[in-house]
Amino acid sequence: MAAKTHPGTVESTVPRLQLLDEQGAVHEDPKLSPYVQDIDTVELKGLYRSMALARRVDEEATSLQRQGQLVLWVPLRGQEAAQVGSAWATEPTDRLFPSYREHAVVFHRGVKPGQLLQLFRGHTAGGWDPNECNVNLYTMVLASQVPHAVGYAMGTALDRKAAEDAGEPAGEQTQAVVAYYGDGASTEGEIHESMVFAASYDAPILFFVQNNQWAISVPFSTQSRVPLATRAAGYGFEGLRVDGNDILAVLAATRYALDKIRRGEGPVMIEAETYRMGAHTTADDPTKYRQRDEEEQWGTLDPLERLEMFLRETHHVGDEYFESVANEGREMADELRTDVLGMTPPTFDEFFDKAYADPHSLVTAERAEYLDYQAGFAPQGDQDVSGSEGAHA
Repeated sequence: MAAKTHPGTVESTVPRLQLLDEQGAVHEDPKLSPYVQDIDTVELKGLYRSMALARRVDEEATSLQRQGQLVLWVPLRGQEAAQVGSAWATEPTDRLFPSYREHAVVFHRGVKPGQLLQLFRGHTAGGWDPNECNVNLYTMVLASQVPHAVGYAMGTALDRKAAEDAGEPAGEQTQAVVAYYGDGASTEGEIHESMVFAASYDAPILFFVQNNQWAISVPFSTQSRVPLATRAAGYGFEGLRVDGNDILAVLAATRYALDKIRRGEGPVMIEAETYRMGAHTTADDPTKYRQRDEEEQWGTLDPLERLEMFLRETHHVGDEYFESVANEGREMADELRTDVLGMTPPTFDEFFDKAYADPHSLVTAERAEYLDYQAGFAPQGDQDVSGSEGAHA
């Protein structure tokens, strides 16, 4: 489904790439098809499982928020193919920089749903160790992770060059960086600045934008008069447009882009055109700005249903497999709910320990002031009464 366009929209010269169409049929593409030739039935079933489990966690987290167990939740429904397909194409050594909706990406890297929901329950500002899974923590500030990603990519390139100049082993494969962001973030200045630096220094980074058609309540037709992938040419590197609900196209495009990046050909941009089926966050009401017919039209392009159709009709995968995935999802949701309800909230003074890595005199003084302030609310009557009772005894 094509997105609505502004009357002044310029026709794009960047084609929209697709391998698995809306009817579950595969088409050949000279650029992308070679990158998914190894994807067999086993791999396809794994891709489906990852998407389905991410959606089930998303549903459970939404329910938990509605029941007052989470402060906020950011739904991913509809964007599973874009996230799973891109994450599967990366190597464990690649560094990923998510924004705040990339739940399927971080799950692929080994982050447990319970770890992620600690953040949305307000118990932590993180949830996992980025160095254990090579995926950075979520950022709630729009686009702020992208300059960090470019800086990290530039740093890895400089480290590699320094090692080579010194005759030291630099590793067999270049570490790539993937920066995830959305169409709303694409209008932030940080994106422009990041692309300028990335292009200037041939940083080994993939800019992966999930164009879900809405920046909260602002449609994409208002945000841009050209597909986002078109912008890459202005910075001097390649931009690809893919059907973001086609997991094969996303996987192939990401592999293609990472191959270029590892060969030292500089950054690449991928625009995955998809749709946010639900609300921007659980604090949002999309019925105030979206039409029902638009949601229904995009609903027919559901990435899970498309892959299921392909698995059933072409790879002859039967009900037993899909039922087993559904059962696994229910068990995961039950376990997640138990984890969340059993979480112990931190005391406020624990956050003073997280301001700096090392002790800091100012933080120490602020903690003492806070504890002294809190002590002023301690009840005194109980102690006096017990003392007087002891005197009479």
